[in-house]
Amino acid sequence: MTSDVTSAAPSARVTRARRGGRALLEWVVILLVAIGVSFVVRAYAFQTFFIPSGSMEPTLLVGDRIVVDKLSVDFGAIHRGDILVFKAPPTENCGGPPVTDLVKRVIGLPGDVLTSKGNTIYVNGKPLAENWPHTEPLGPAIGRVVVPANHYFMMGDHHDDSCDSRSWGPITRSEIIGKAFLRIWPLNRVGSL
Repeated sequence: MTSDVTSAAPSARVTRARRGGRALLEWVVILLVAIGVSFVVRAYAFQTFFIPSGSMEPTLLVGDRIVVDKLSVDFGAIHRGDILVFKAPPTENCGGPPVTDLVKRVIGLPGDVLTSKGNTIYVNGKPLAENWPHTEPLGPAIGRVVVPANHYFMMGDHHDDSCDSRSWGPITRSEIIGKAFLRIWPLNRVGSL
């Protein structure tokens, strides 16, 4: 009778060990799938960005973190007033450390004619209604600019302290990463843009 008891105990331990190993394998697979999904989402759908300068003040402050929707550019339209994150143009040289990505607001759409006089921006001969927070004075004037097809004229909301399309010209649609739609940091400023 003792031989039956000793043979049953190792069998129960083996079964528990197999279950434990299977559970560990399931958790490893779940973790790998979650990491894979997060990489796909970041690459094709949403990405977070850090605001390093004051060129978009008062809308975005230094240290803010924003979420960018990449799909809205691929499958949607770009409108005047949208805040975009885009690859820094090769001609961007506004002093300071080099940057790879910039965030600015769309002022001019393909085909628009832009000019400025004093602190007023004109789009197709009409004053631009800046229905978003921004600071004056305008700073560098906008000479007569015709925005080419598939290009966008970008400016920071802090007009006088923004290195933007007035310096390096309109950007191409292919340089656009996505539309900023949500501020997630700091917590006391969380909200849509």
